[in-house]
Amino acid sequence: MPAWSTLAAFAAATVALLLIPGPAMLYTLQRSIADGREVGLAAVAGLELGDLIQAAAAAGGLSAVLAASATAFNIVKWAGAIYLIVSGVLTLLRKPEELDPDRPGVSMKAAFRQGVLVNMLNPKTALFFLSIFPQFVHADEPHAGVQSLVLGVIFVLLATVFNGTYSLMASSFRHLLLRGRTLPIMRRWVSGGMFIGLGLVAAVAGRGHSAHR
Repeated sequence: MPAWSTLAAFAAATVALLLIPGPAMLYTLQRSIADGREVGLAAVAGLELGDLIQAAAAAGGLSAVLAASATAFNIVKWAGAIYLIVSGVLTLLRKPEELDPDRPGVSMKAAFRQGVLVNMLNPKTALFFLSIFPQFVHADEPHAGVQSLVLGVIFVLLATVFNGTYSLMASSFRHLLLRGRTLPIMRRWVSGGMFIGLGLVAAVAGRGHSAHR
């Protein structure tokens, strides 16, 4: 179990990361405003599963493997980048259906699946677990793996609180936005452009190079 001072310092570093706007926050806001509270929270659940996968990979040493192996890193990077870019292009080409204020335009399952991928490929989260996360783990002490898991759980819990709050706040404005022309633009052009942008960011991300969340 990490010392309380270590836990506090790690929590502060995590909060600083979560306060910076980026793909995870934008995806949460877009899904919550465009499709409502339930879909927004499903997107948050997917995002946090993506965070949990990154945390588990860091705890298990997979992050170090990806950082050291160009081949493994590129396979993961390009597979996810292609998926995101294709999803973005299809979104741009497809005219959104008329929305009922009481019905989401995207299913909860789709929002969850996309959320997982968004945070699995989130470059700033990856950079955090590759460079900052190891600074809080004392590898020379017993149970270093347990330390990593505890820190990873703290990261996911804090991310859940922040992204869940963003979703609840954003979804409260959905009915107001449905009265104007903003929502169709968000559902098609902003959403499609965001996925393409995320795919491009993932494609150009390099090992050990900083990127923005």
